[in-house]
Amino acid sequence: MSAIPPAVGTLPAAPPAAAGRSYRRRFSDGAAYPYALVAPALLVLVIVSLVPFCYAVYLSLHAVEYGQVGDWNGFDNFTRLLGNDRFWNSLKVAAIFMAIAVPLEFVLGLGGALVLNQKIWGRSVWLPLLFIPSMMAPIVVGLLWKIMLAGSWGLLSYNVIERFGWLQGASVFSSVDHALIALALVDVWQWTPFMMLAFFAGRQALPESPYRAAAVDGANAFQTFFHLTLPLMTPLLVVIGMLRFIDAFKIFDSIFILTSGGPGVSTESPSVLAYKMTFEQWRIGESAALAVLVWLSFFVVCNIFYQVAKKKLKAF
Repeated sequence: MSAIPPAVGTLPAAPPAAAGRSYRRRFSDGAAYPYALVAPALLVLVIVSLVPFCYAVYLSLHAVEYGQVGDWNGFDNFTRLLGNDRFWNSLKVAAIFMAIAVPLEFVLGLGGALVLNQKIWGRSVWLPLLFIPSMMAPIVVGLLWKIMLAGSWGLLSYNVIERFGWLQGASVFSSVDHALIALALVDVWQWTPFMMLAFFAGRQALPESPYRAAAVDGANAFQTFFHLTLPLMTPLLVVIGMLRFIDAFKIFDSIFILTSGGPGVSTESPSVLAYKMTFEQWRIGESAALAVLVWLSFFVVCNIFYQVAKKKLKAF
């Protein structure tokens, strides 16, 4: 019986060695280029983020006395931390801070972005000026507001706070009832312009054809906002909002400069508490446990937030 000839136009299969050489040639011809671009950033992230975090996990599971890593102690550091009232107070401080600062920044930023989108007079001048608070170093912001709200001689303390009889002869940052609110408002002053510019850029990127169709149909400004602008900007709003919540929870610079967590522990955030545990009390194991718990909490919360935003809001 004669052999069946191969089909016309078919090529014989390449031997394994030739296939390997072809793969290497394709990889060297440009396939490795994206990986080469990403590699430096990944290397930096591994060195400055992953390695320290893994070491923090290691410390959290060991007894650490005055900087000396001792024996394995399991979850004793976590147990002591969860039984520490200052830890729960720091979470309460962070929650109140976020509840005041982030919604205000979100609403004011979105409102300002919509105003800027109306082509107001001098917009090309206002836009660069809005960057100034967000570009300032945290220590500069802290010192600026410490002077503005200092005792009875600060610019705002003397001309506003004392004039209305709110506080007499004392800084607002020395008040247990007002210090945290003042810190949240300082954060609003610094980060609202950033959110405004981010939302403004997102609004500028939206297509104009749906807005023209809405105008033809007679939609008013509120209907256009709730049925067009808000749904179209949802992905950006979700991402910016999540980033600001994370950043507000981790706040350290402004609190450390303005109040150092005081008066008492009324403004002691988790980051400030971790600093004091590490560099003042030398409770390094517990501070490492605090860092691990915060990371785990945010990992869970951000994953839940992502799933909800993806399924309910169609943001991703």
